[in-house]
Amino acid sequence: MSLVEAGGPDNARRPVMGATFACTVQYLLFEQTEATDGVFTLEAMASTPAAQHAAAMAEARQVLDWAWQQFPDAHGPVDEGMDWDHDLQQTTEEGGRWHVVVLTLTASPRFLDAFARAFPEVFNDPSLS
Repeated sequence: MSLVEAGGPDNARRPVMGATFACTVQYLLFEQTEATDGVFTLEAMASTPAAQHAAAMAEARQVLDWAWQQFPDAHGPVDEGMDWDHDLQQTTEEGGRWHVVVLTLTASPRFLDAFARAFPEVFNDPSLS
């Protein structure tokens, strides 16, 4: 598994403030879990043929761009008082024919509420209940 992006000040990718995002997801499938300490985890995965890999990565970037815009100074360990953190990874399978993108977000309740408003189609998925 190769690391594409991990959170932190050294490699933070931040969009221009005030940018508008069309918040839709088509490739990423989300699963939500909650720890006993109120920290939520949203894990999104897309497994696509090579031809759709760029679109799946763009979707993951869209989610991250939204998070950076909405919570620009709150990125870091949620259990230390921050609102969100992330890990973005990609792998290839079957000789490069299939690409897997995994975006893991840890979130405070405040971040999760804002995320649910921005990406309502994620929470219309019955697998999240």
